[in-house]
Amino acid sequence: MAACPCPASGGGAGGLHNSRVSGFSFDSGLEIKTRSVEQTLLPLVSQITTLINHKDNTKKSDKTLQAIQRVGQAVNLAVGRFVKVGEAIANENRDLKEEINIACIEAKQAGETIAALTDVSNMNSESDGQVTIFTDKTGVIKAARLLLSSVTKVLLLADRVVIKQIITSRSKVLATMERLEKVNSFQEFVQIFSQFGNEMVEFAHLTGDRQNDLKDEKRKARMAAARAVLEKGTMMLLTASKTCLRHPNCESAHKNKEGVFDRMKVALDKVIEIVTDSKPSGEMDISSISIFTGIREFKMNIDALRENPYFHSQENLSGTLEIILERTEDFTDSAYTSHEHRERILELSTQARTELQQFISVWIPAQSKKTKSIAEELELSILKISHSLNELKKELHSTAMQLATDLLKYHADHVVLKELKLTGVEGKLEALAEYASKLSEQKEQLIETCRLLRHVSGTEPLEITCIHAEETFQVTGQQIISAAETLTLHPSSKIAKENLDVFCEAWESQISDMSTLLREINDVFEGRRGEKYGYLSLPKPMKNSANLKSLKQDKPDSEEQAKIAKLGLKLGLLSSDADCEIEKWEDQDNEIVRYGRNMSRMAYSLYLFTRGEGPLKTSRDLVHHLEDFATEGLKVTASAQAFSKQLKDDDKLMLLLEINKLIPLCHQLQTMTKTSVQNKVFLKVDKCITKTRFMMALLVQLLSLCYKLLKKFQIENNNWVSVTNKDAMDSKT
Repeated sequence: MAACPCPASGGGAGGLHNSRVSGFSFDSGLEIKTRSVEQTLLPLVSQITTLINHKDNTKKSDKTLQAIQRVGQAVNLAVGRFVKVGEAIANENRDLKEEINIACIEAKQAGETIAALTDVSNMNSESDGQVTIFTDKTGVIKAARLLLSSVTKVLLLADRVVIKQIITSRSKVLATMERLEKVNSFQEFVQIFSQFGNEMVEFAHLTGDRQNDLKDEKRKARMAAARAVLEKGTMMLLTASKTCLRHPNCESAHKNKEGVFDRMKVALDKVIEIVTDSKPSGEMDISSISIFTGIREFKMNIDALRENPYFHSQENLSGTLEIILERTEDFTDSAYTSHEHRERILELSTQARTELQQFISVWIPAQSKKTKSIAEELELSILKISHSLNELKKELHSTAMQLATDLLKYHADHVVLKELKLTGVEGKLEALAEYASKLSEQKEQLIETCRLLRHVSGTEPLEITCIHAEETFQVTGQQIISAAETLTLHPSSKIAKENLDVFCEAWESQISDMSTLLREINDVFEGRRGEKYGYLSLPKPMKNSANLKSLKQDKPDSEEQAKIAKLGLKLGLLSSDADCEIEKWEDQDNEIVRYGRNMSRMAYSLYLFTRGEGPLKTSRDLVHHLEDFATEGLKVTASAQAFSKQLKDDDKLMLLLEINKLIPLCHQLQTMTKTSVQNKVFLKVDKCITKTRFMMALLVQLLSLCYKLLKKFQIENNNWVSVTNKDAMDSKT
């Protein structure tokens, strides 16, 4: 949280809720959910720990006393600075002002108390140069507890300000979405979508920062999934809405558009659930717990019986195992599970039941008889049932991974998507039904695979990612079919074709994310959890290239990834703005339009690159792409300059001013692509994409201005022709 400064400097102090030193313990009773709050408190805990941990002997040397006094004063000064910031936050947020001010007063008083209790001038000096401290150490501990409690309250109240910003931003986005749903004019849509794009960028910034700040990995995964829906949905919303405006009487176009709006609204609600920590409607059904989670909990229950034989009942253990084994039916009932895997899973399930019965036959007598032989037999039974469950886990993991890997390989070339696009362009309704049926079958295979992967994912965040993938395939599959139907009914429609392309890209993107998900699940299963792969809304690390060989040691951290992702989203939205401006032009073969369209498409490819998708795969690809982008920019300016020669002086000057803003940026980008940087690949990418974003913003302005000046030129020209014709007729008369 930017508004919350560190109250004091110093090293870390470990966990906050369980800090116990020399009779001092801190537990504010307030749950800290974000890293920023925790990291702000750690130095203060460290300083106070230093203060409390001094030896309890009553006589201190001058050196020790001065050190204690310095720490006490440092704490008080830091708290004073912290209180000023807290009061400033209170003044900006009237609804929290009273609560923050009360907590600030408590913190200030506690800081002053600590400073007074550690002040050398309040201590008595003896003849041998030693100073006796008469202050009760309990007073310092009491003040320290009050200080930490009040500072924590201020931080959590300030955190509520951040939550309030996200809620307000979401309300803006939702209100603009509702306006977009009802719009009937293309011109009005362009204006409202431009506002919507800016609001989505702000919302992406706030939620991205929040996602990185969350401590709980499960919440982070849920936030990442919701943000991925919103990010991809923004592009879908644009093309689906444009298609509806172009074909207002097309039922499939309206169905396609409604699907996008509905899913984005659900994602917006999920974000608010996460930041406010409100529970989604309905309690989680026990049947929704994955097999691996169930096995882990069952083994923990069995292990607990070593220490306490009465910890669980026989019925409880048998019932828990039966629930786990019932869920393995998702594997054995699947039409895609091989005969060998099915037989092995059934065999291991039977073995687990047998081992449990053997364990129970030993465990029941062990409750009354505690001999060494029974204890050894009980231990052996526990090891046997653990081993059989581990073997079952291995088989389930192998089955799910093999099925998913084979499925992804089989659909890697996206034949069905290509055929759907071709069918749409050719307007073949009968062929559409055939390929729509094939896509539906592929969708069901992927959904079932996601369910099996969730059972073997091993962690709650990965389970959430599997659920997100399942939902995405379910929704996107239906949307591709409705978009293809619209194109088939209107085969010459460019916007309907573009719309189908966008939904197909979303499908391909989710397939790519699923490959990453497989690697992560496999890493968890094999105990390799150090390396994290980028997926969902975070961009993937770029590969090395000969052009950037000095950069190959650079590793992106989460902040760099998030920054690139934000820049990419802005670039994607600017690409949409440029497309909207291009749509206005009647002459789509105009050079300005042609080169502008090329720049827009290239910018969209850069946006996909920041997500680890699209045609650009390596750093070499990126460099060449940026060079071509700069060249297209110079072509646009050259065409605009040629057009300016037809205009009157005032209009010509206005256009040349816009052109002269874009030309230097094109040259700067060309220079940047050739500049070598040492081990700073993300710095270079950051600068290049930032420059590209500025260029796209200027392109949107230039396209808009050229269109207005062209219309004005055509009107004046037509008026001049009309007047000339009228004069000619008058002279003849």
